[in-house]
Amino acid sequence: MKTNFTSEQREDPLIQMMEENLRKCVHCGFCLPACPTYSVSGDERESPRGRIYLIKELLESNKPIGRETVVHVDSCLSCLSCVPACPSGVDYQHFIDHARYHIEENYHRPWFVVMFQMIFIQVLSRPLWFKSILNIAKFLSPVSYIFGKKISRLFKLLPRQNVSNLAINRNGLYLGENNKLKRVALLTGCVQDALRPAINQATKRLLNRMGIEIVLSSNVGCCGALSHHMGKNRMTRKMAKANIDAWLEQVDQYGLDQIITNTAGCGTHIKDYGYLLQDDPVYSEKAEKVSGLTLDICEIISEYKLPIRKLNNLPEIIYHDACSLMHGQGITNLPRKQLKSVGFEVAEIPGKHYCCGSAGIYNLLQPTMADELKRRRQEFINNAMESRGIKFVATGNIGCLIQLSNGLKGKICHTVEFLDWATGGPEPQAYNID
Repeated sequence: MKTNFTSEQREDPLIQMMEENLRKCVHCGFCLPACPTYSVSGDERESPRGRIYLIKELLESNKPIGRETVVHVDSCLSCLSCVPACPSGVDYQHFIDHARYHIEENYHRPWFVVMFQMIFIQVLSRPLWFKSILNIAKFLSPVSYIFGKKISRLFKLLPRQNVSNLAINRNGLYLGENNKLKRVALLTGCVQDALRPAINQATKRLLNRMGIEIVLSSNVGCCGALSHHMGKNRMTRKMAKANIDAWLEQVDQYGLDQIITNTAGCGTHIKDYGYLLQDDPVYSEKAEKVSGLTLDICEIISEYKLPIRKLNNLPEIIYHDACSLMHGQGITNLPRKQLKSVGFEVAEIPGKHYCCGSAGIYNLLQPTMADELKRRRQEFINNAMESRGIKFVATGNIGCLIQLSNGLKGKICHTVEFLDWATGGPEPQAYNID
């Protein structure tokens, strides 16, 4: 793609990175059928190619940012399904990230939008705050409409039961049952730790059963993915640096071999810390080290033999690919292979894979598009469940689990919960939001 930046603009590192990607894009259109928002709207401005062109015009003109451009950039899920579809190697992941940074710094959003963004970031990134609100929410649910559509929508995604105390203590060392294979740090996740503590419990049991020791620390906070996708670059970098310091301290104190995530969205972001802080003279090498140590739960499991299965005649499971795991980390076969190895039959969802509409808190900020994507994904899953008599769905991301729970004709749980069940743990329970 031809660009028309001035020599002065080309001195800006941001413009240099953006121009490199713009020149790679040949407008072939291969990204269009891969894009969920384009599949719903049919509007090319809602496609990667369209957004690339809008951002190009915005940067070249150096004019005030128009609302139309912001609307179409905001509506991108960052599911990254366009990245493997692109034959030219456009780095759309970082291209859209930098566009969001630019908009955040140069566009004045309405005060109530800014307020909602900050409320979501501050509450969802603090598990103790979030748990307190969850236990109050059930009493406010009947009158949730008074808080406005976006806040009341959040109420509908929350579990109806009280938040239990099953979450793992965030300080401690959990020893393996057998000879020590590795010692790892586990990121328990902000929302996950509050909404679905069973995932972390299952992870702890399974890894300990395998002989892998787990280290936790209250000093490790939000990974920064939520603020990152809202374009809040300074806040994101601050969160990343705090976590890097905490983890590297644990490496020295405990001799960590790896950092493990069981939340695909968090894992994708942490693996990108090296890119995020590449220009920081103090943290660039540290960030690369942390990114290099980070593995998804299925990656560390794949390094060793799973424990002997305790159950026979396990049911058939449908596997739903989380976009952040499939496109963000390039992991598709490992979870399926592991489920099969402990005795589950794994069925595929018919039709083309599209994002379920969760995408962090996209389902809260972009509810119309998120609901349509959810409806389409659920339709394929429910049809497959009914035709084959399947009652279980596995996924590797808490966001997908919550998004798909309401309206699914079966039980959706994290992959690690099924692996734990098959090798001696309890049967996973449904996430109840009815």
